[in-house]
Amino acid sequence: MTCKPRILDGGLATELEERGFQLQEEPLWSAKILHTNPKAIKDVHHRYLQSGSDVITTATYQASMEGFIKHLDLKPEEAEQLLMSGVQIAKETAADFMSSCTTADRKEPLVAGSVGPYGAFLHDGSEYTGNYESWMSIEELKDWHRPQVRCLVAAGADLIAMETIPCLKEAEALVELLREFPDTKAWLSFSCKDTQCISDGNKFFQAVQVASKSTQLVAVGVNCSPPALVKPLLESAKSYKAPSMSWVVYPNSGEGWDPKTGWKTEERMPFTKLSIEWKEQGALWIGGCCRIGPADITELRSLLI
Repeated sequence: MTCKPRILDGGLATELEERGFQLQEEPLWSAKILHTNPKAIKDVHHRYLQSGSDVITTATYQASMEGFIKHLDLKPEEAEQLLMSGVQIAKETAADFMSSCTTADRKEPLVAGSVGPYGAFLHDGSEYTGNYESWMSIEELKDWHRPQVRCLVAAGADLIAMETIPCLKEAEALVELLREFPDTKAWLSFSCKDTQCISDGNKFFQAVQVASKSTQLVAVGVNCSPPALVKPLLESAKSYKAPSMSWVVYPNSGEGWDPKTGWKTEERMPFTKLSIEWKEQGALWIGGCCRIGPADITELRSLLI
């Protein structure tokens, strides 16, 4: 590949936990910190920009109107403002960083508005199973996601990161919903269970086919899955990806996760070295997810740029 990839950031919650925030039992996860300590979110964004990220992702993965109203006792208009603040904080951080950046060839950072799956709101680990597709229709999933997407777009996100999507039905809903915002670009990335399938058991190539129906998606791919799965997944679906799209890849560290006890400290996968293969496969958006931090992003940039 002759094109240089855009370097994404790493895990936002990972860095917040490093700074002492307790998020494992928190139903809003890092989205709560938008309400309680927005400066901490800004500090993490800035750290990733310093480490070489070209794209920073908002702290809205587990944010929703219903979640903010239920868990923070906010009024609907207050919940909307809190959702929008995720973009505003990221954009302010990017502007501050560029005003003091001395690197001549540094790209203007992009802000990706994070939209997590419905299962993230349920806070029961179902973003890694997608089992809610059995009782949620495509229209119900569109209705669920619409307020969050609307707020992120209105706040000025450069693109929408529809991420950790576990099931085909939710992907179809998001692709349809995106059409309601015709000037908006996005990427769509899936949580995957093995080298062939997304989390609900459907084939990854089927998910890529769904994404390829959209002219608004700049990329489709994999996130919050072990690094070792990425290469075979991309290989399995390469003939189904629309030529106008690239791959987006940002796996976790490869350590195990238990919804009840959290991350299992294990030997990490060679995330940064594997990224060279992903670039060769056509990935132009590359970063990390859970347990991937600023030092990893620095190394990633040094290898790929």
